[in-house]
Amino acid sequence: MPFRSKKTLEAWIDEFRTTIEGGALITVLVQDGTDGADTGLVTVPLRTGSTEIFMQPVSIGDARWSISFGARSDAFELTAAELHALAAELLVAASLCQFLQEKSVGYEEEPDAADDGDA
Repeated sequence: MPFRSKKTLEAWIDEFRTTIEGGALITVLVQDGTDGADTGLVTVPLRTGSTEIFMQPVSIGDARWSISFGARSDAFELTAAELHALAAELLVAASLCQFLQEKSVGYEEEPDAADDGDA
């Protein structure tokens, strides 16, 4: 079944970082999918909004990605400069999501690509 492993996503994130300024805090977490498959979960912390963005494929094998914002318990206020900074962070996140979707089109994980050598 096609999916993107943590190892694959980390390689894609490294490639993304060479194409755009920013993105140093982007990480890939292990996310257990169907049958224990390591499907990966991409996190983008927002410095200005004090929350995180989570990205993952809509479903295993789907080239489309969904974006979720981490929960906040309270409202927050921003100055104009802080709002511009947040907009810049969101632009990086949107570019990353588009990049991941483009990389996912027609991509099928090789069976040994998910193996971290821990056998």
